[in-house]
Amino acid sequence: MSDISITLPDGSQKQIPSGTTVADFVKIHIGSGLARAALFAKLDDEELDLSRPLTRSGKLTVFTNKSREGLDLIRHDAAHIMASVVQRLYPGTQVTIGPSTEEGFYYDFYREKPFTPEDLERIEKEANEEIKKDLPFVRKEVSKEEALRLFEKLGEKFKVEIVNDIFDKGAKTLTLYSHGDWVDFCLGPHAPSTGRVGVIKLLNVAGAYWRGDHRNPQLQRIYGTAFFERKDLDAWLKQQEEARKRDHRKLGKELDLFHFHPFAPGAAFWTDKGTKLFNVLSNAMRSMCLRNGYQELKTPLIYDKGLWEISGHWAKYRENMFLLQNSETGEHDSSLKPMNCPSHHLYYLMKKHSYRELPLRFHTQDVLHRNEATGVLSGLTRVRQFQQDDAHIYLMESQVDDEVKRLVALIDKVFSAFGLEYSAKFGTRPAQRIGDDAMWDRAEAVLRAAAEKSRVPWVENPGDGAFYGPKLDFHVKDSIGRTWQLGTVQLDYYQPEAFDLTYVGEDNKEHRTVLIHRAIYGSFERFIAILIEHYAGNFPVWLAPVQARVITVADRHQPWAQEVAQQLQARGLRAELDSSSEKLGAKIRDAQLMKIPYTLVVGDKEVEARSVSPRRHGEGKDAELGTLPLADFSERLAKEAAVPF
Repeated sequence: MSDISITLPDGSQKQIPSGTTVADFVKIHIGSGLARAALFAKLDDEELDLSRPLTRSGKLTVFTNKSREGLDLIRHDAAHIMASVVQRLYPGTQVTIGPSTEEGFYYDFYREKPFTPEDLERIEKEANEEIKKDLPFVRKEVSKEEALRLFEKLGEKFKVEIVNDIFDKGAKTLTLYSHGDWVDFCLGPHAPSTGRVGVIKLLNVAGAYWRGDHRNPQLQRIYGTAFFERKDLDAWLKQQEEARKRDHRKLGKELDLFHFHPFAPGAAFWTDKGTKLFNVLSNAMRSMCLRNGYQELKTPLIYDKGLWEISGHWAKYRENMFLLQNSETGEHDSSLKPMNCPSHHLYYLMKKHSYRELPLRFHTQDVLHRNEATGVLSGLTRVRQFQQDDAHIYLMESQVDDEVKRLVALIDKVFSAFGLEYSAKFGTRPAQRIGDDAMWDRAEAVLRAAAEKSRVPWVENPGDGAFYGPKLDFHVKDSIGRTWQLGTVQLDYYQPEAFDLTYVGEDNKEHRTVLIHRAIYGSFERFIAILIEHYAGNFPVWLAPVQARVITVADRHQPWAQEVAQQLQARGLRAELDSSSEKLGAKIRDAQLMKIPYTLVVGDKEVEARSVSPRRHGEGKDAELGTLPLADFSERLAKEAAVPF
């Protein structure tokens, strides 16, 4: 038996006999401690169960119960465990697919009778008993004939359909995984046994159509999650409860920020207050860009498909675009723009550019459209119509390091202003991509070097690059610990080539530009949803749609109250007057419910002294600030209202 060379993450190499299992290699060459915690491994990019033999040389990475990858793995294990319990408790139920998700897992079942909350409680209890049995996950490869015989015998018509699809696409064998007497096909990997899953919690059941098509049978999708330890599940459940209180869809309605209508699915109606919030963010970003050398552009919303063919979107992204049909030919020959980059390239090409102009930075906040499926639309976080704080930077390769450093500094400044902690991930070439390996090698090397010089901490995220180039994504953590991907810096060598983007160099010859795509907020809609939930609607003064509300004790105080509101408005502050006939307590309570930062009470004392009595929202006993001259309060509010970036 020949030897193979296994490289560990630290660069060290081990010579081992070909056929040594992953588990044995870990136990012998890494240590018993890691062996006990290990769940699966990767040999280069190939994922392996611990029981799999190592038959070729490569770099081996072992994943344990301390890793995110390990958590994703046991959640897929949990889906298998749950499905086995469902079929044992409810004979005749058919299974379809059951992947892990960002927050847990789901499995789709075909069953005539709906699952009830009581059913879910019963399934959850039995699933956690299945964990205690510590049943091994056993992998087996079978032929098409064996697979079809098995699932036809089990009466699994959906599985039979998938098996045929898999082999029609060129597969030679199918991988089965079993635990106990239950079996499913799956690419794997899986943990060594069910006992590696700590605890399973079932969440809810929802409807789903087979293959996502309403013409197909309706299925029941059971959602769940799993964790290594009960304390982690308890913390997650507490976070979910807090998230429900902060849900931007709920608060958006309560605070009168935005609405949706079925005649315009996935497109928000922004109220007066919501528009103010939107514009504060828009103008803050616009101002920062202008101070940092950007040119703001507005470009057309509809383009001929020829543009999208050059950019690669027509081939790689068309299913996500709103296509427009030509009334004369009946063909789809144009589209609403889903992104700004190709329109910026057209603008760049409208004249020649010198190296002296570079970097050339174009910033746009145009409306964009993407054809999201109705079933995935969700408040402001998943929409069809949106705007981005989008920018494209045309530069020389020698300028990439400095530009990435500038961008990281801008991103840090913006996220810090909102109190958002962040981390970065380096996305490398995805499976579906444009351009050859030489182009990707160059792009990844240049962006990686620039990221290292920017000194922003980052981890590698294999396969998560854009289809045209590698990227540095910025993930923020909100006030209740959830993470969201927002900012991005993407390096693109493909589109400058495709669009023939050049500049005249110092040698008077044309040279190819390099392109950086960047966003900080991402989409305004999604960013606002995140901010609503991050602050629970309690926006800082500079961001609040209404910064101060003036309320009167009695009608006779109305003239001075109106003058207070007008003087604040004249300073550019967002103040309003509550001129309703409600009692003082009700007015104060309404302002508190609307989470307005300052409520200004005006009564006899305030009229006489030409003053106000401010009450700060959400500060308990310290909410009342006493009586202040209007000029003093106005100065205080103006300072707090200053945009911090």
